[in-house]
Amino acid sequence: MTASLVLRAALLGTAAGGRSSLGLAAPALTAPSRLPWPVRLAAVAAVVGEVVADKLPGTPSRTVAPSVASRLASGAGGSALLARRGGGGVLPVLAGAAAAAAGTLGGARWRGWAAQRVPDWQAALVEDVVVLALAALAGRERTARP
Repeated sequence: MTASLVLRAALLGTAAGGRSSLGLAAPALTAPSRLPWPVRLAAVAAVVGEVVADKLPGTPSRTVAPSVASRLASGAGGSALLARRGGGGVLPVLAGAAAAAAGTLGGARWRGWAAQRVPDWQAALVEDVVVLALAALAGRERTARP
């Protein structure tokens, strides 16, 4: 296990705090070995569905108990997948769960702040870009240089 793996787990957890589907979808979509297309399609559908649902006015807050629990589980579970392919260990899982908590609360505060300055859907789009970038970075494997 390396510090890079713990950092990647924290990035993934933060992304899961923003969009809970990313915790498990990002490792599935960035896996070094190609997963079967139905798994990849389900991961993409989950992310797209959540991105769309987030813009709907009736979507509950991410800080309600069931949502927080799913984000923590997603951050920890996705980090466990990263850890499994990167050398294992419990520290990445803990980092992913802690970062998911921080991403959940920090994202909610940021959205509240941003929504006072721009329409909420614009704040949500900015958040989408940020969490998708974090998830992509987390899933990316560094290759060793010769």
